[in-house]
Amino acid sequence: MKIGEYLRQGRFSISFEFFPPKTPEGEEELFLTISSLQELEPTFVSVTYGAGGSTRDRTRRVVKRIHEETGLTTMAHLTCIAHSREELLQILQEYRDMGVENILALRGDRPAGDFRPPEGSCRHGSELVQLIRDRFGDHFSVGAASYPEGHPESPNLEWEIRFFKKKVEAGADFSITQMFFDNDFYFRFVELCQKAGVDIPIIPGIMPITNFRQVQKFASMCGATIPQSLIDKLEPYAESPEDTLRIGVDFAIQQCLDLMEGGAPGLHFYTLNKSKATLMVYQGIKTAIRA
Repeated sequence: MKIGEYLRQGRFSISFEFFPPKTPEGEEELFLTISSLQELEPTFVSVTYGAGGSTRDRTRRVVKRIHEETGLTTMAHLTCIAHSREELLQILQEYRDMGVENILALRGDRPAGDFRPPEGSCRHGSELVQLIRDRFGDHFSVGAASYPEGHPESPNLEWEIRFFKKKVEAGADFSITQMFFDNDFYFRFVELCQKAGVDIPIIPGIMPITNFRQVQKFASMCGATIPQSLIDKLEPYAESPEDTLRIGVDFAIQQCLDLMEGGAPGLHFYTLNKSKATLMVYQGIKTAIRA
């Protein structure tokens, strides 16, 4: 199933994101998580791709296993900053041969140190989207990243939307946002995109908080704002996993309900390869809707 076509039908999407584990034991634990979440019948699941292509083989292996062993619609992330165009085309052909039909096209973080992109490489996500469309036509449904609070390298939101629009003009047919915790950023971003003539579905990315210090670090790296009211609730329980989980799940439930009421086309959960929090949020949403 192609994600873009599904969303264009106006159907609500639930999806989960995983990362490729470093060890065989971690991979088996991941597939236990996938088994638990599969019961929720997600629209699709995605597998991340390490900076500089560092997880190329692991990402491909996990994508292949999910695609062949579970029957779930699978989307492979692909970053371009450290690959030549020939390497990118080889990777994409491998996914096509597997039967994978969905790609999240990303620039990717620049590797540390004195890094220089390969000669003739794709320097931006929009160039990777264009490469996919030029060489593979409509075989892949192509997603792109979006940043409701702006990418850390963007000087302002106007600049951010200009670059996002280039991805759409190159052929991206849906987007998944960076995680955020204040829905006003999402709704404002969507409104500004619409005014700029961008009309693809923009799926909000949700990260249920299970470890306060960890999420603070993630948020700092990607420029996501954690509302002070949420910090005030979490900080006294930073060393209590049970209380952090309870507060984080309750917040995520309310965040998701508000997004759904505001017309979001779906919810994309950053699972960190764990199922408990996501299952709790999902059940909490269902309970609230039934009430």
